[in-house]
Amino acid sequence: MNLSNLSVAELRTLQENITQQLKKCEQQEIASAREQILAIAQSVGVPLGELINSIKPSQKEKAVVAVQYRNPDDATEQWTGRGRQPKWVKAWIDAGKSLDLVRV
Repeated sequence: MNLSNLSVAELRTLQENITQQLKKCEQQEIASAREQILAIAQSVGVPLGELINSIKPSQKEKAVVAVQYRNPDDATEQWTGRGRQPKWVKAWIDAGKSLDLVRV
């Protein structure tokens, strides 16, 4: 197909048709993949829900980062040492004090 002979309006119509066709094809591929996954799960006797849950990482698997610093004035204010410094850490450093003094 020689696109250089088409007008702008024809090209836009073609583009819209292509977009619609792409969406339709993607939906068909997803439906086909879903059917294949279901068939595989049924063939091995694994419930689909169990299969899906085994793929998704659970909240329990997330690593908990240990607290590295604790505010000596308020023990509920803690910092792992990652990300932005809390205001109390910034104030501590601005006061010329070492973070080693508040390390847990």
